Order: sequence, then structure tokens, then C-alpha cells
Amino acid sequence: MDIKILYEDNFIIVAEKPPKIPVQKDKTNDLDLLSILKERLSREHKVENPYIGLVHRLDRPVGGAILYAKTKPANAFLSKELQDRNIDKKYLAVVCGKPETDQGVFIDKLLKIGSKNMSVVRDTKDAKEAILEYKLIETNNTDEYGPLSLLEIDLKTGRHHQIRVQMSHHGLPLWGDTKYNEEFANKTGWSQIALWSYKLSFRHPKTKQILNFISNPYDEYPWNQFKISE
Repeated sequence: MDIKILYEDNFIIVAEKPPKIPVQKDKTNDLDLLSILKERLSREHKVENPYIGLVHRLDRPVGGAILYAKTKPANAFLSKELQDRNIDKKYLAVVCGKPETDQGVFIDKLLKIGSKNMSVVRDTKDAKEAILEYKLIETNNTDEYGPLSLLEIDLKTGRHHQIRVQMSHHGLPLWGDTKYNEEFANKTGWSQIALWSYKLSFRHPKTKQILNFISNPYDEYPWNQFKISE
């Protein structure tokens, strides 16, 4: 599979993850992005079992920019940066409905329900704080789904299904989300949720220079109902 590489050097790889592909091996044993990148490095550099470390995750249905480390020290540095919230991750999302304000902040407590592979908003001692900021870019009215809104989401924490859960909880479920959008819950087969890792900004583990990357969604519904440019 041909994977678009946004940037690569001796320390990191920034790739564009296609939707439907897991970021690393999971119980499905489907082809995953980490294995694809390892095979590519092994073939190009004639190295057996090259190191690649996953720095952050994207849900399987989500596409866009994702960061991997090519050395253990780089992975340790970037993982610490992620923990300290120094890696800036912005997403584009198409939601059903229109937010009451053009921009805002959602702060909730999320509890992961492992048996269902879902999370819920719940104020218990085991729940973790989840913070995101959103900005409305555009709203379009559609015949089939009513108003759809394109949002830029600045993720401040990295909780399980965070964007999907919080947006649904606040009445703005993601288009195509069969887990958290009731309109799509009974649809059979694969449903491509409208969530994309759009911007990624972080310090390089070696040079400490700030690097910025942009990945735009594919030209398909519902993304093509909006003007997306950078």
C-alpha cells in the first residue's frame, strides 16, 4: 500500500494515515500502518526489523497526519512532550447540527467502558478530564441530514474516543459515527466518520525546532460540501 509521507528524517516519520487502517496491530490482524512503515524502512534501508515507535493514536476510522519515532530516545522525548501537552493536534470534523456559538470549550469527565470499546461522559473517580476547543468554520444545510457544520477542533487531552464522545454529548455528533451518532447507529457495514487529523505541530526530538504539518481530507462526502483550504 502506498502511504503518503509528509516528512521523514533519521528520527521521525510524519505520515498521512488512510482511514480504515489501524495505527498498529490489533486483534483483527488487519494490515496496520506501523507494519507498513516498518516494511518500507526494511526494504529501502536493508535493515531487518527497524525500530518504529507510535507516539500518539488515531481511531481506525480517522485519517490524517500521524507521528512515529524512528529511535527509542526520540520516542521517549516525544511521548514526554505529548504527556506535557506540548504536541499541538488539530482536527477537522463534520458534525450534525450547528453549535450555539462560533467557538467554545468543552470540559468533561470521560469514563472508558472497555467491554463495549466506548467511552461515556460520567463524573466518577475513575473518569478522566477531557478538554477540547472548537471553532466553527462553515455550516451548510443538506436535504438528507439537515445542517452540517465543519469545525476545527483543538484537542487539549487525548482520551479514548474523546472528540466523538464530547461532540455527541454536547448535541453535535459526528457525521457517520455509528457508535455515538444515533442517526447512524443502525446502519450496517463500514461507516466513515467525518474526522480528520488536520494539523500537527511539535518540537523535533533532536533539533528542538518547531515543525508544522497539514493534511487535508479526501475530496468526498461530506468533506466536499465545504471549502477546505490552507
